[in-house]
Amino acid sequence: MKQTLWAVARRSLSPSQRYRLRHLATQAREIAARACVWRWEISRFRLQHESAHDILYVGRKQQRDMAKLLMTGLSSPLTEVISPGPTARRPVVMVSEVPTAGALTVPHYVSAVVPLGRPLDDITARYDSELRRSIRKHRPLYHMRQAVSDEDIEMADREFLRPYATARKGLLASHIPTDEVFRIARQVGRLDLIVQGDHVIGCHLGCEVVRDGKRYWSTLRFGYCEAVFSDAKRLREVNSITTYMALEWALGQGFDYYDIGLCLARPDDGLLKWKRRRGGDIDSLGNHAHLFVRLPKSGIAHFLWETPLFAVESDKLTLHLGVPDGASEQALASRYHEMVFGGLSKIYLYGAAGAGDQLVTALKQRYAGLPSAPAMEIITCT
Repeated sequence: MKQTLWAVARRSLSPSQRYRLRHLATQAREIAARACVWRWEISRFRLQHESAHDILYVGRKQQRDMAKLLMTGLSSPLTEVISPGPTARRPVVMVSEVPTAGALTVPHYVSAVVPLGRPLDDITARYDSELRRSIRKHRPLYHMRQAVSDEDIEMADREFLRPYATARKGLLASHIPTDEVFRIARQVGRLDLIVQGDHVIGCHLGCEVVRDGKRYWSTLRFGYCEAVFSDAKRLREVNSITTYMALEWALGQGFDYYDIGLCLARPDDGLLKWKRRRGGDIDSLGNHAHLFVRLPKSGIAHFLWETPLFAVESDKLTLHLGVPDGASEQALASRYHEMVFGGLSKIYLYGAAGAGDQLVTALKQRYAGLPSAPAMEIITCT
């Protein structure tokens, strides 16, 4: 009876209200899981051998790998599990699962979201010339076909989704349960087979999300056969065309946004850069968890030079960059050349007095081509 009443109540909600309810429920489960302090540990690891800082992690053991990924981009940096004591004299960056005074709220993931509601040519105008040429050349060779039969859905899960996830993530791969793939394909989204010539070579699993009255077509997973994902050049081609076809479909169906999918929330993450080059603006859509990063007492600029960070302020995304002493204008331009993201509300630059002035000027020029440029603030530190 309770389930029936809940189902009736849920159907009475708008899609935006259902999204908000799901988001709040997921956040509540995440908070409850973090509260299990008996599962916590204290561990210490270094960004790299020559790094001037150590990372002190306080939280659940099973989330330690996420802290390593966010701080280093690696699943296994130089690591030792210790209890901090008087011998630990290196500057420390505290990364915790609970908020601490002055800590940055760093999301686990960000989405790359393409604003629609405009001609396709306007969207692709943000692509570089090489990508546009590649799409013009290869797009006629591919098409999508919706998987509707049990056989097609089961085949896509077995031959494309699972092998591709395993090839990318190995033992860390997170597979969508087969019954959930069926549910998404049949009830809340669709599963499309990617066809090249006469051969099915992959699939795209997506669903609709409605947030604040806006409709998002959201990529959940790509899947490819081994002949594609074992060939880096072919994978780049097929991945680009699959993303482009999903964008075309979302635009044709009148969606407001196309969500290319979640990425690790690292400003220098390769997948995020790949999606940015396809017009994706960063967004907190789909992220439900955060780590709390308290910057070191000394060497903040150098730390953020090594490890730039996204953070959340009042549900808006910000970017924190370091301008270390002695960094030349050329070095700064090279380091932050691809850290130009639509969707940011603010950029913070940490460095000595006057150190970030030239970078601010350069970043303002880079952001001038975006519909909305972020505010910028220089924070003087030693």
